[in-house]
Parts: sequence; C-alpha cells; structure tokens
Amino acid sequence: MRAIVVHELGGPKVLKAEDWPEPKAGEGQLVIRTQAIGVSYAETQLRAGTLPFPLPVPLPVVFGAEAAGVVTEVGAGVDEALLGTTIACVTGGIGSYAEYAAVPAAMISPVPEGVSPVDAVAAAAPGAIALALLHRAGLKGGETVLVEAGASSIGTYLLRHAKEFGAERLIATAGAPAKRERARQMGADEVIDHREPGWPGELPDVDVVFESIGGASAKQVLDHLTPGSGRMLCYGSLSGEPAAVGAADLWARGVTIVGCGGPAWGAEAFGVHYPEMLARVADGRSQAYIEATLPLESAAEAHRRLEGRTALGRIVLVP
Repeated sequence: MRAIVVHELGGPKVLKAEDWPEPKAGEGQLVIRTQAIGVSYAETQLRAGTLPFPLPVPLPVVFGAEAAGVVTEVGAGVDEALLGTTIACVTGGIGSYAEYAAVPAAMISPVPEGVSPVDAVAAAAPGAIALALLHRAGLKGGETVLVEAGASSIGTYLLRHAKEFGAERLIATAGAPAKRERARQMGADEVIDHREPGWPGELPDVDVVFESIGGASAKQVLDHLTPGSGRMLCYGSLSGEPAAVGAADLWARGVTIVGCGGPAWGAEAFGVHYPEMLARVADGRSQAYIEATLPLESAAEAHRRLEGRTALGRIVLVP
C-alpha cells in the first residue's frame, strides 16, 4: 500500500509517500481502507520534534491519528458484523496516513447515514474534544468564557457550542484578520489578537478559560480568572510550551486549573463525545468545517498549510 513514511524528524519534506506493508488486524483491532484522513497541528509538532510532551515514536513510522473508512478485516475478539461498514476512528497515535490502517476496535464509531467520511473525520475528533471540555468546565449560566485560538479546529466548536452549555459572554483570541472574523462568525462577542504582546491585559475578569496556547501568556490569563471560582482548562500548547503556571499562582486567587489529557480524559472524549459529535453532524446540530481536501501524497503540503496558521477549517487527506 501507499503510505506517508517518516524516517527522520524535521520539516514537512520528511513526509514521504512510499510503499509500506499493509497492516494486519491484531487482537482487538480492525483494519480499514481509509477514505479520509485527518491532519492536526499537533502532528506538525510531533514531526518537527517540538511537541512539549514528546511521544516515544520509533522511526521509520507512518504518522496519523484520525481516519474514516470501510472495515476490511477484523481481529480476534472483534465483531465480524463490522466488515464492510464505514467507521470513523482514532488510531491511538500513529498509522492513519496510509491507504489502510489498523485501529483499536474500542476507538471507532459508525459514520451515520448521510455523513460523508470527509465530514466525519473533519468534525469528530475536534468536536468531541470541545464537547468534553464544555462538559468538564461545569458552566453554571451567566458566565464569561475565554476561548484561546478561537478559529482553531477545537476552538471553532468551543465557540459554536459554549452558549448552549450556559456561557453568556464569549471572548476569543485569534491571530490573522480572517481568523478573527471566523471567531466572530462562530459566536464570539469579542475577539482579541493574541499576536499582540501583552494581549491578556485587555481581558476583563473571566470565569472559564479554555487554554490552548500555553507558555508565559497562561500566567497572565490566570491573573484575570474570577477569584474563588475561576477555572482554567489546559488542553493544548500552540506556542510549543506547556502553560507556565504553578501552584503559587493558584493560591493567590483561589482558582482551579484542570489538565485535560491522559488516558481517562481520552476515554471520556473519544468513548462518549466522539459518537455524540457524529450524531450532531448527522442531525444538523453541528457541522464539519473544512479548509481543503488534498491527496494523500500531499501530506507535506497539508503540514505546511497548518504551520502557516492560515487554515480556517480541517485539512483532510484522501487516498
């Protein structure tokens, strides 16, 4: 089969299309013929070796954590009725930038009728993470919420659905003018340019922060959390650094910081909210936001576009 193989970490050019052994379904796994493959900004950091929390990925490797496609093989312990069905899935970290991928059967969801594989893979993972964050935030109604990187794949869904969960005032950050406009279209009442030095100084007190930038700005944002009840949910590191927040910073205002990651978090996001997001797309309560669909062989171009920070939706590879 054709796959995008990484032999060394570096720039987008290390993503090379070549022949690669077709995977076999192990115990608890199934194999899909991929029809749509999601590409994420975190994968550009993994490829470059700049992910703040490096994964032990042996090289050479086929990248890719998201896909949708048709089940062609099932392993021991997996229901044979899945053969021939169309599913969306997360792989567990690697393997989807290929014509076929082996994935854990526990990490799949059927693609509802009327939803294309491209739309499914574009919406399911970022939408599921957004829904998991909104549930975890425990919005009480009438609160002011800050969504960092509001035009990102996850930020888009946070803005779209936050008022449904009880947010009253939505503040977003975004960089380029087109991204700031997208954040407004998604429901932001105010938008701040996070490329400006000291941008957190423009904030009022906020009750909930969905923190995805990381680095030093997280401490500055924390200083604007409502004393006693404010919550910061940390789930990303677009700056390339984890949030620079310590215990002493929390004591000063009596606020809470929540780390949204790890196995338990993944089980909630992908076991519960992943199928929920697909159902929302199917019945029109949400939708897929797609910047481009590119051939599998254009994986390097997909990474270049994501690193350029101009995409206003998901970039999806199609074999």
